[in-house]
Amino acid sequence: MIYTVTFNPAIDYVVRLDSVTAGGTNRAKSEQIYFGGKGINVSLVLAELGIKSVALGFAAGFTGRAIEDGVRSRGVNTDFIHLESGCSRINVKIKAGEETEINGQGPMISESAAAQLYGKLGGLKDGDVLVLAGSIPESLPEDTYEKILRHISGRKIRTVVDATGRLLLNVLKYKPFLVKPNDRELGGMFGAELKTIDEIIEHAYKLKEMGAVNVLVSMAGDGAVLIDESGALHRCGACRGEVRNSVGAGDSMVAGFIAGVSDGDYEYALKLGTACGGATAFSDGLAKRDEIYGLLKRL
Repeated sequence: MIYTVTFNPAIDYVVRLDSVTAGGTNRAKSEQIYFGGKGINVSLVLAELGIKSVALGFAAGFTGRAIEDGVRSRGVNTDFIHLESGCSRINVKIKAGEETEINGQGPMISESAAAQLYGKLGGLKDGDVLVLAGSIPESLPEDTYEKILRHISGRKIRTVVDATGRLLLNVLKYKPFLVKPNDRELGGMFGAELKTIDEIIEHAYKLKEMGAVNVLVSMAGDGAVLIDESGALHRCGACRGEVRNSVGAGDSMVAGFIAGVSDGDYEYALKLGTACGGATAFSDGLAKRDEIYGLLKRL
């Protein structure tokens, strides 16, 4: 089974306007509501590909109940820990030429609630996949990802970590099955601005040398590169299209890679991941099945 963890799930309220006037009343031309968070996004795209997963995480208040109901309605099993106080966050995304985001803080996660998550993770079995994606809420220790990977170490569980900076670098000693920075994040981890594909590949190999089994680097319109477990280099271009959405493309790529690599075909996994990321970027929400496979044929 595939498990995804979303520490701080959210309702994304997307508002589209021609323009925004500060201090005045602004009326939306259209609006959409999405249920998300990076791990949940992975689960939702996996569902589009016909693959079951369980979404783990923390939910609070009426917004938490709405998120859980919304995710379940899309075919994803949930096993959230329900917090006693607070409300799961609402993120407001204003699209009026430029995109402006106002992201909620989310509820406090107590030590006892965190302990419940470790208890659930203790039930994972050999062959399962665990996806850790996104930042750590302020109410949890900064080394939470390290503690989780240490907690499940010694078992044959494939771990996927989609994080940035020290959060990612500090877990490499546990040899995660996949890490997926973008090119800018990859450079930031080494204090460098990566300007060429050769520089990106060089630094991707550095992550592998530090412990990552597979390193997948997304490069927006320039496609993606993959260093697989054998050290082989794979490259994939990107389909062209109108970018409508900057949220969830990386999560979609992770979902596609997980779905495609089940039989060990890394070339196909890279292409399917790239197709999923592109399908989300060209959509108002997360990628849909027909859009994914349409792009896959073009790749």
